[in-house]
Amino acid sequence: MKEKGLLIVLSGPSGVGKGSVRKAVFSRPDVHYAYSISMTTRAPREGEVNGVDYFFKTKTEFERLIEEGKLLEYAQYVGNYYGTPVDYVRQQLDEGKDVFLEIEVQGAKQVREKFPEGLFIFLMPPSLDELKKRIVLRGTESSDLIQHRMQAAREEIELVHMYDYVVVNDTIELACQRINAIVQAEHLRSDRIAHHYLKMLGVE
Repeated sequence: MKEKGLLIVLSGPSGVGKGSVRKAVFSRPDVHYAYSISMTTRAPREGEVNGVDYFFKTKTEFERLIEEGKLLEYAQYVGNYYGTPVDYVRQQLDEGKDVFLEIEVQGAKQVREKFPEGLFIFLMPPSLDELKKRIVLRGTESSDLIQHRMQAAREEIELVHMYDYVVVNDTIELACQRINAIVQAEHLRSDRIAHHYLKMLGVE
């Protein structure tokens, strides 16, 4: 029987660089994760492509999916919905593929309740000052919205205890290396692989 894949959840405050780190993780030739593209009702940022960075939906379309139970998790953040399509995730895990989710903190809480065996990684900024600098440099938010995001970031960092690992995004390359090392170590945990060796001994 094929071994189920590992659900990897990367989360952290807005502006910490989740998207950039995720793209760096996937750019490595030795990494083969299935990426679950999130849905959102926010407008695309410059350079973002529908079906690649996000599935962009209207509020009406999104709320219909909620009613139909088609989302593994969803949350409202700064006036927009974000969510993860459930069917794709379950299919990939059943096929033995590791599924990588890049989602907001509210959504990660819901996934933790449904998939406690998943691997939860919190991407942390080097400092709050650096986080604010990154948000300002994006040039996509007003000063009021930046202040809102900073307050939300403080509240999200307080939830770091619900994650298995914390990775500081000081540089994208180092954060990428740390995440891949964590995933490799998780695959070697005795509680994940012991049954293979017990079976070899005829114990199982």
